[in-house]
Amino acid sequence: MSSRMTSLNLEIVPVSRVEVAGAEWALGRDGRLVVAAGAAFSRVLADLEGETTGGADGPVLVGPRSRRNAEALRRHLPWLQPVPLGTQTSAGLGDRLGLATPGHVRAVRAVPGIAPIFPQQSIREMTRTGRTPIEVMDDATWGQFSEGWRGGTGADADHLKTTDDIDACLAVGFAMFTIDPSEHVDPSADTAELAALRAKSEALPWAELDDTQAGARQRYLGRSFEVEHLKVSFDEATLLRAEVKYGRAVAHVARMSRHLLAAAAGRPVELEVSVDETDTPTSPAEHYWVASELGRLGVRWVSLAPRFVGRFEKGVDYIGDLALLEQDVAAHAALARHFGPYKLSLHSGSDKFSVYPIAARLAKGLVHLKTAGTSYLEALRTVAGVDPALFREIYAYARGRYETDKVSYHVSAELGRAPLAEDVPAADLPALLEQFDAREILHVTFGSVLKEKRPDGSLLFKDRLFGLLHANPDAYAAHLERHFVRHLRPFAEAR
Repeated sequence: MSSRMTSLNLEIVPVSRVEVAGAEWALGRDGRLVVAAGAAFSRVLADLEGETTGGADGPVLVGPRSRRNAEALRRHLPWLQPVPLGTQTSAGLGDRLGLATPGHVRAVRAVPGIAPIFPQQSIREMTRTGRTPIEVMDDATWGQFSEGWRGGTGADADHLKTTDDIDACLAVGFAMFTIDPSEHVDPSADTAELAALRAKSEALPWAELDDTQAGARQRYLGRSFEVEHLKVSFDEATLLRAEVKYGRAVAHVARMSRHLLAAAAGRPVELEVSVDETDTPTSPAEHYWVASELGRLGVRWVSLAPRFVGRFEKGVDYIGDLALLEQDVAAHAALARHFGPYKLSLHSGSDKFSVYPIAARLAKGLVHLKTAGTSYLEALRTVAGVDPALFREIYAYARGRYETDKVSYHVSAELGRAPLAEDVPAADLPALLEQFDAREILHVTFGSVLKEKRPDGSLLFKDRLFGLLHANPDAYAAHLERHFVRHLRPFAEAR
């Protein structure tokens, strides 16, 4: 295919170039957008900003990586506009820095058959990184464009707790909305005495559940339900624990779902339900009750994240008995097929290499992997290889912040087991990312690292970190590709 950009000697990233809508689109090697419009299609440029030069064959625009130009890319290159992914095997590739998408694309390209979600970030992470929903969306758009990715993407507004969260993410084009009702889960239900459970059940918002306590008992109490290999039985204690633990959460999810559908006004969106951020596992009976009640209330969802047995801690492999996990995943996968089909969602899913073959085999393709902080750790791996002194500074600071920052995470790293920064030779610094305690310490302190300032108000680490990654994009992308191919391959092989 002939190219005006070639004939005009424009320096572009070749893989980014595409011809559509009567124009050639590409990313310049200097990071700017280049659009060469045919004479009959110069109106395309009205959506863009930048410097335009004329010519016999039509105008050429060179413009910044701006919000307006990112929106124009999504408008004119439809594969960059996020869409619902449905029940395809999928992976969310969260990016806390806004620079990881090129490496994520390379990994997805290397492992065909996994539907990607490149724009993914929780409201909590946005707060800690100082990013906004539109910045998350735009960064992913530029990353896909730079790599010439035309395979489509979802977009996950993760761990949303309020209708305002939904509105902010819906407005900029997110297509998947993960509802986090953890604040409405009552963990005391696991250990409460029967009398306390009865009182708590009576106090549930039955009107919001469009139900009565008597009606609920009639549907479940004393009954057993066969689901594939499972037999789910509800005696009084089992029913009350499910109601009390998850009743208010179900009401909250239903409210959020109704708001999302009304606000979307017919635009295609999909819902994920997350009940994983609790201290105790979701039993098969509790999963049955939650799914049954959500369905009764008219909620439709594409994936559900139960709290599995064992520990899914941030940035490290599974901690627990894999045989018990296999039984647990088999039960939840059977329930997901029965009530959906919908996907099982693996939250805190990064680096769980012992889990992936189990989940891939038992879920039979109905699985969504969700990752986030591991891409930040691969950024730090890049730093360790290029600027050991900066990595040592970040690690020493992270050790000092860990006890404060770990509060909102399920992690078990201990400072006493993590080497001191000054005790590690420069050549051995990358190996800290393989040491359990150091890895979790670095993982959960990302927000503080990115926001910490000097007395004069300048950022202590962020500018240097970003400067290094901008100067070494291929090194960062290579680390990400290698790391995520390991994540994705078990799911592709099980298909």
